[in-house]
Amino acid sequence: MKRLVAFVFIGFLCSFAFAQTRGLPDFSELAEKQGPAVVNISTTHVMRGQSQAMPFPFDESDPAFEFFKRFIPRNPGGAVPRDFENKSLGSGFIVSGDGYILTNAHVVDGADEVTVRLTDKREFKAKTIGADKRTDVALLKISATGLPVVKLGDPAQLKVGEWVVAIGSPFGFDNSVTAGIVSAKGRSLPQENYVPFIQTDVAINPGNSGGPLFNMRGEVVGINSQIYSRSGGYMGVSFAIPIDVAMEIQNQLRASGKVSRGRLGVVIQEVSKELAESLGLAKPIGAVVNSVENSGPAEKAGIEAGDVILKFDGKTINNSADLPRMVGITKPGTRSTVQVWRKGATREIGVVIGEVPDDKLASAKPQRSAKSAEQTANRLGLVVSELTAEQKRELKMNSGLLIEDVRGTGARADLRPGDIIIAVISKGATTEVKATDQFNKLLAQFEKGSNVTLLIRRGDLQTFITIKGLNGAN
Repeated sequence: MKRLVAFVFIGFLCSFAFAQTRGLPDFSELAEKQGPAVVNISTTHVMRGQSQAMPFPFDESDPAFEFFKRFIPRNPGGAVPRDFENKSLGSGFIVSGDGYILTNAHVVDGADEVTVRLTDKREFKAKTIGADKRTDVALLKISATGLPVVKLGDPAQLKVGEWVVAIGSPFGFDNSVTAGIVSAKGRSLPQENYVPFIQTDVAINPGNSGGPLFNMRGEVVGINSQIYSRSGGYMGVSFAIPIDVAMEIQNQLRASGKVSRGRLGVVIQEVSKELAESLGLAKPIGAVVNSVENSGPAEKAGIEAGDVILKFDGKTINNSADLPRMVGITKPGTRSTVQVWRKGATREIGVVIGEVPDDKLASAKPQRSAKSAEQTANRLGLVVSELTAEQKRELKMNSGLLIEDVRGTGARADLRPGDIIIAVISKGATTEVKATDQFNKLLAQFEKGSNVTLLIRRGDLQTFITIKGLNGAN
């Protein structure tokens, strides 16, 4: 009887293992068919420096001087060249049979020489047609024909939890295959306004950059670009550029060697739940305009600071990160329609899209008062003062209150000394702040525990900041 039970149990385990094995995907066919279109990319960058004198290890009185002088020759100036080659590795994939290859811009950035190696061991010197740092996409060209080409898929059809496969050259190991699932879609990363990244848990390491991300149909859906890591290696969070974004960049690079992007000329921020309530919106949606560039496309069209952009050319702005992407892919000079929320109502505004210029940075630093430490903070935990005539001229403002010190509630809301309070926003109404007494009376109207939204000027930019849980009266 015991032997029968043992046989039954073993049979059950075997059946379970077989069922589990049948349920796992098989990547072998995909790797075999798509692998030849994936390439290894190596770059050489000559680091040029000044020559420096090479210290001789022995002086003339040392017995070893004569011996080592023969084997360590010195040039007349007593210097040695300091130029050396810095080599790096990456991946790429062939998008057309006549030799066009996509990879990451950071893979070929600053390279003096780019070498492409195919799976059949052939090597080619590649020409960089163009690179776009904003999306981290580069287009290369090698002199070859009849090359294997990848199939392109539709990233919009990807589902979270779906299996995906990466092929690349991590640490120089050509055509390595790793697999995982889609962890999330439409990820926004700091300083990456133009790419809705695909997040995966596919193992990506140095050398994988620029390689393709495949769906289970063997179609490229993204370019592996970044990893999130505290160690420099894979930690389970990887990001890929959607292939439709990359191909749009590729088309422009192939046509002109550069990328032109549309712009509105506004600074925006996310609409939080608290800000939506203050502005009278039914739900947190869209992108709120913090400031408008002087003489820019938005100002010429009549878009104002405080407007919430809800739609661009009929497409809904669910998150603020959607707007730069939509505007960026719009050809400069195009006339587009923007739907905004202003003072409790929507309106349609026509705007002629401009072109993205070189990045500019600006800042301004209003001075703090030496007496601020002695003054009493208001309900927001702020010590404020009215702008002097000189400050108004310098800042080109007619009114506003300078924050001289931040305590308690205000500090938790990321308010800072030097910020200037322009207005208070509540229930869709905007009240301009003109004097200290007037500002305190406005605050007195809020019940304890209420949220207060302020329009703040910080440097040359404006932003909305919501202070949660207002304190009781002072």
